[in-house]
Amino acid sequence: MNSLIDKYNIPGPRYTSYPTVPFWDEGGFSPEKWKESVVHSFNETNDSEGISLYIHLPFCEVLCTFCACHKRITKRHSVEEPYIDTVLREWALYLELFTKKPKIKELHLGGGTPTFFSPENLRRLLEGIFEQSEIAGNPEFSFEGHPNNTTKEHLQTLYDLGFRRCSFGVQDYDLKVQKAINRIQPFANVQKVTEWAREVGYLSISHDLVFGLPFQTWESMNDTIRQTMALKPDRLAFYSYAHVPWIKGVGQRGFDENDLPSGEEKRKLYENGKKLLEQLGYKEVGMDHFSLESDDLYQSMLTGKIHRNFMGYSSSRTQLMIGLGMSAISDSWYAFAQNDKSVESYQEQVGEGIIPVFRGHILTEEDLIIRKHILNLMCTLETSWDEDSHLPELDNAMERLQEMQSDGLVELSRNRIRITEKGRAFTRNVAMAFDLRMLRNQPETRIFSMTV
Repeated sequence: MNSLIDKYNIPGPRYTSYPTVPFWDEGGFSPEKWKESVVHSFNETNDSEGISLYIHLPFCEVLCTFCACHKRITKRHSVEEPYIDTVLREWALYLELFTKKPKIKELHLGGGTPTFFSPENLRRLLEGIFEQSEIAGNPEFSFEGHPNNTTKEHLQTLYDLGFRRCSFGVQDYDLKVQKAINRIQPFANVQKVTEWAREVGYLSISHDLVFGLPFQTWESMNDTIRQTMALKPDRLAFYSYAHVPWIKGVGQRGFDENDLPSGEEKRKLYENGKKLLEQLGYKEVGMDHFSLESDDLYQSMLTGKIHRNFMGYSSSRTQLMIGLGMSAISDSWYAFAQNDKSVESYQEQVGEGIIPVFRGHILTEEDLIIRKHILNLMCTLETSWDEDSHLPELDNAMERLQEMQSDGLVELSRNRIRITEKGRAFTRNVAMAFDLRMLRNQPETRIFSMTV
């Protein structure tokens, strides 16, 4: 395995979209084209499957130095109400595009730290969203909570509004690692919010763990996983740390690269962690995720209904996902759009009645076919094609995968590719063989984290 790591541990995308953001054709994008694609997708699917909403709540009181999310660090909670007012105005701008009430199937609160906001303000935000909407049957509402500031009132308020899933960022329990990433978070805090969530009635509780952080060893990761197992979350995200300090504003200069595990050490953290999780009853789902067999994420993988977008993996699919808030990314299936990444500019544009997208991409017919295949690989570890989903370039992709087949990472047939269990760790590398936008425009500088 070590020789395979040396061979395939290269910079590559995580494929929450295709094309990936660095290869969007921004010159062919316009806000008007974006709005047209939203209307088209809404009219196609709102009645049958509903829409998804992602709401970006960017504020955090403390900077975690491993985080690459778009956030604003502040201890001033006076920012909450004006930000909520702006999000509701942005939602009203989208409502003007629709001829009927949207049916909300999925809703996710991300950040930043959603639980930075008070329970009262979260209620005002969500009731404002729901006021002009319908809620689909069996909705999937989820939020990210910080164990240090999530209260039982947060959990009860969101539960009363229809939320049944929550995730808590754990990362690592080792104090040396926590100090390095500026995320001091005792096990007792995580235990408390997890138990509260169960008492309130949440059906799916997830913990986020990260491997590859500074000063991590297998001994510390083993201890973190075993402490996590004492709480038996329904799902686990077991993410590879993405070290991208060259991206402006991510705050990843809090430690030296020499403090990070080597590629071989990092892979050991994943392989040993995966083995331990499976011994403890978890099943690997897609890439970087594990769940108990009873959780609907695992069940959706078995039935082929699992989906992946900018919000991550989900057990249901909607074609239209609207992102609200600073830096949020939206997906109409036919186009992507990202909101302004400055809180002030975002608020100013919405205040002027402008949907605040500053860049995006209109997908071509080729993009749509490639997107389907990469999505299949990321969700079900295989893809196939017939005349409608074939491109001449797919034959070249098969050629690019020959070496991976020799290494036992994929199985190839005339019109089908399947990633083997051995190859699961290299799913991003397999998807890269299909990434025509990247292959035609190889970046001159490093823009992605390492695949392993």
